[in-house]
Amino acid sequence: MVISMTSTIPVSDAQAKRRALWRAEMIETIRLSLPIALTQLGQVAMMTTDLAMIGRLGDAAIAAAALGQIVLFVTFVIGLGFVSAVAPLAAQAFGAREPRMVRRALRVGLWAAVLLGVPLSLVQMHGETLLLFLGQEKEAAALAQRYLDGLGWCLVPAWGYIAIRNFMSAVNRPEPALWVTLAAIPANAFFAYGLINGVFGMPQLGILGAGVATTAINTLMCVVLIWMCYAMRPFKKYQVLGKFWRFDGALFLKLLAVGLPISASFLLEFGLFAGASLLMGWIGTEALAAHQIAIQVASIMFMVPFGISMAATVRVGQAVGRREAEEARRAGFAALILSVVFMLSMAIVVALTREWIPLLFLSGTAGHGTLALTSLLLGMGAGFFVFDGLQTVALGALRGLNDTKVPMIYAALSFWLIGFASAYGLAFVSGYGAPGIWIGLTLGLLVYASLLVRRFRRLTMHGLPAGASIAPAAA
Repeated sequence: MVISMTSTIPVSDAQAKRRALWRAEMIETIRLSLPIALTQLGQVAMMTTDLAMIGRLGDAAIAAAALGQIVLFVTFVIGLGFVSAVAPLAAQAFGAREPRMVRRALRVGLWAAVLLGVPLSLVQMHGETLLLFLGQEKEAAALAQRYLDGLGWCLVPAWGYIAIRNFMSAVNRPEPALWVTLAAIPANAFFAYGLINGVFGMPQLGILGAGVATTAINTLMCVVLIWMCYAMRPFKKYQVLGKFWRFDGALFLKLLAVGLPISASFLLEFGLFAGASLLMGWIGTEALAAHQIAIQVASIMFMVPFGISMAATVRVGQAVGRREAEEARRAGFAALILSVVFMLSMAIVVALTREWIPLLFLSGTAGHGTLALTSLLLGMGAGFFVFDGLQTVALGALRGLNDTKVPMIYAALSFWLIGFASAYGLAFVSGYGAPGIWIGLTLGLLVYASLLVRRFRRLTMHGLPAGASIAPAAA
């Protein structure tokens, strides 16, 4: 009896300690992810405001804006992976207590923003040519080019803002980026309305004004974050623009190695959903409208797991920098659990309110078929929502390990070989129509999420993988 009692006490203490560690990790992940998620929702709010104001100019303007944003989004995503790579590199350096390496990680991210932003901005200046090549009508392409003329130079400041925001998150202080975004929402609405309509003493520029406002606000947001880096603690000690002119070739190559697959994965995912919209368009207007509403609902909910994903990158990266494999593993799985709990809860809410949600997007004159199909897709979306949240958080955890190449291969296989092929086959070969496309998308997300979670589990099972951290060096 004595032996039994003394043997159970350490076990009980160990279990209590493990529970405390998991609880602390989840609290830290929530604290870090909440302002990031709110920042993303703020970005969505600004885009929605712009589209609402452009819509008042007529159907031609809103169609042109949609075309212009396709060109913008493709160029934007190309560089997004590189500035996203700032987060794991800076987080690893922060965990290793190498402040100069933190600065170097941000510095190469800003260099990438400039070196990629200038040529891609010039590409945007010829967006009309690209749209005509893709078979768009001449009038729509010309109006889209006018919008792009205003957006033309927003890439560099937008990427700079993201790079600095990722640096702030990496040092556990994401709140300033949220403050800036919250202030930018009304400022963007003010300038966009003024420049579109020629009020408040501003020139009337129409759709061009919406693009100019976006560029101006992105530039201002980037400048304010740079000022905060020099005016606020704990950012001041990093001297973020110190020795900015010194090109850091070794770390820049590391950024490219981590960031290029991230950009490729973004493009593969964007291509899948763009392709799904194309398939819906083949079915009919009702199917496309229902799909767009359901995807918009999914996009809004996605902002929370996206914030958890970025927090996972930081928490895993910091543990990697400290060379603490068990903490890295716990950080990743804690984030995965939070994502599943949130998205499963939201899926239940959406399923229960699926008949009312379409009424928020459709006018009273909308056809019964569109309402019914939207409700059906939202009801089917439980798996879609959960697996979408799971894959983005698993991806974030793997980025904390600098593991981005294999996930890119997984994206190609899951999204296209399984997701798109299944969506096409179920919709048109098997005759399931729009629901078949959503089943195909869900299958692709399920396979992708499963592969990513399995890879993270395997990589962290026996210590940290080789290449999980950047080597500290002074500069």
